[in-house]
Amino acid sequence: MNELKLTEEYDKFRHGIQLLMKSPDFSVGTTPSEVIYTEDKMKLIHYIPSVAKTHEVPVLIVYALVNRYYILDLQPDKSVVKKLLDEGFDVYVIDWGYPSGPDRYLTLDDYVNGYLHNSVEKIKDICGLDKITLLGVCQGGTFSIMYSALHPENVKNLVTLVSPVNFDSNKGILNLWAKGLDVDKIVDYYGIVPGDFLNSAFLLLDPFRLMIDKYIGMFERIECNTDDTTCELRNEDYIKNFLRMEKWIFDSPDQAGETFRQFMKDCYQKNLLIKNEMVLNGKKINLKNITMPVLNVMAEFDHLVPNDSSIPLADAISSSDKDTLVFPTGHIGIFVGSKSQKEVCPKIAAWLKPRSDLNGNGDENTGSVKEELPGLAREKTLEQKITKRKPKVKK
Repeated sequence: MNELKLTEEYDKFRHGIQLLMKSPDFSVGTTPSEVIYTEDKMKLIHYIPSVAKTHEVPVLIVYALVNRYYILDLQPDKSVVKKLLDEGFDVYVIDWGYPSGPDRYLTLDDYVNGYLHNSVEKIKDICGLDKITLLGVCQGGTFSIMYSALHPENVKNLVTLVSPVNFDSNKGILNLWAKGLDVDKIVDYYGIVPGDFLNSAFLLLDPFRLMIDKYIGMFERIECNTDDTTCELRNEDYIKNFLRMEKWIFDSPDQAGETFRQFMKDCYQKNLLIKNEMVLNGKKINLKNITMPVLNVMAEFDHLVPNDSSIPLADAISSSDKDTLVFPTGHIGIFVGSKSQKEVCPKIAAWLKPRSDLNGNGDENTGSVKEELPGLAREKTLEQKITKRKPKVKK
């Protein structure tokens, strides 16, 4: 590289750093919402409907424990949540929160049969329905598959988005890395597994693209001619978008040790879920119990969840109404890329709409939505349905 070229590249880098140092004001997760239920660190969030008429069956989004749910509502023009609202759906999402201290003893059963189950019951009670739609994303999709097999009576539709079910794949670096991981040593040492530790592992799966190339690309895109105010304004928007993604990437909650232990060992290392041999709370998870309509959505160039990990879901379940969609994008692009708003969300919505209008009673076979319970009776009924949390006993 000659001296002139080196000077030009340095000028780009310096200009990029100056723009980043200005710290433009930006926000994430801006779609109006309210917290309607809390339990320990978990919050159940309801998004305010954006259209007058919504489809009867509400949608509960279940995201992964790694990173944060707001990737699905990153900004108004890159929001899966907003798109679903605009399509007429009543949307909820689980915020798992940030585990700490005694949360190290939370188990996979606490998440699936506890927090997730209680959130479903809360939504059912609010809406006066017997079933809701689960939209599970990544690890949250795996949780939703588990829940649908254990509690099929509560699930009207199941949508899985880049969600693994068969972990015996050699096509994903994450699968190969996880198979050789000494999970017991990590959990026994940390208790609460640090989010930064996990995030570093994910970044190392594709280090050049995730840690170097994106910054080079950012510096190249923000190059402007002198006094080009239009370009400078465009750069400000671009920097905000870039920083929103950076915030999400490095917003990595710590993990409850016992949950991490079981998920890594039972799923990634033993592949018990697809074999119908995985056990939660003494009960085997039998995927054949899944009989509701299922839509399985994948990203063709997914570096975290290879298609081989998701495709076997169709043959593992008993549903007669099941469809698969594959989009030419990556694991993150399917949420925030250009195809997300133009193709992914509209096709998910189109699939859900005819399966989300009831003839009544929370079920598609009867004539009227059941009457809302009076206040006190309603609260008592919900209290009976909510799973009582067992105390966490220190070992």
